[in-house]
Amino acid sequence: MKDIELLDPRGAPAGPRRGGGRVFGHGGLRLVLLRLIADRPRHGYELIKAIEERLGGSYSPSPGVIYPTLTLLEELGHVTVSAEGGGRKLHTVTDAGLEHLQAHRDEVEALLARMADGAGGRGAARPAPVERAVHNLRQALHMRLAGPPLDTAQVHAIADLLDEAARRIERL
Repeated sequence: MKDIELLDPRGAPAGPRRGGGRVFGHGGLRLVLLRLIADRPRHGYELIKAIEERLGGSYSPSPGVIYPTLTLLEELGHVTVSAEGGGRKLHTVTDAGLEHLQAHRDEVEALLARMADGAGGRGAARPAPVERAVHNLRQALHMRLAGPPLDTAQVHAIADLLDEAARRIERL
């Protein structure tokens, strides 16, 4: 499986993406969303699925990332929002949004090309049971680390469990 290029906050390569981390550099997601909306008006869920599809299923942005970015695009005057039945919002690009895309055309094209490269050569997306298990592990670690401070023995026990799991997975 080909890795997706991870970007630092300036958009510079920061190593391969193996899960977690950022897929888009600063402002990159805004440009990609704006470009997708310029192609045709879309709902938030459609945008999530469009990005997931363009990345070959290897990454799906969360609603917690997409919807605030759409709100920012609206506040910047780059999109308008119209309410539809069922509380769905349709996002449409504005003239100001088209001008912004034109001003950043090279950057947008580079982002889309990088997304296509990230999806190219992929097999099927990671199996759902593995994705679920990874999510559960991350959630358990987050909850435990957010709780009362760990003592040294607990820190080493958690690290040992994670190291053992990694070794066993590598040997499969």
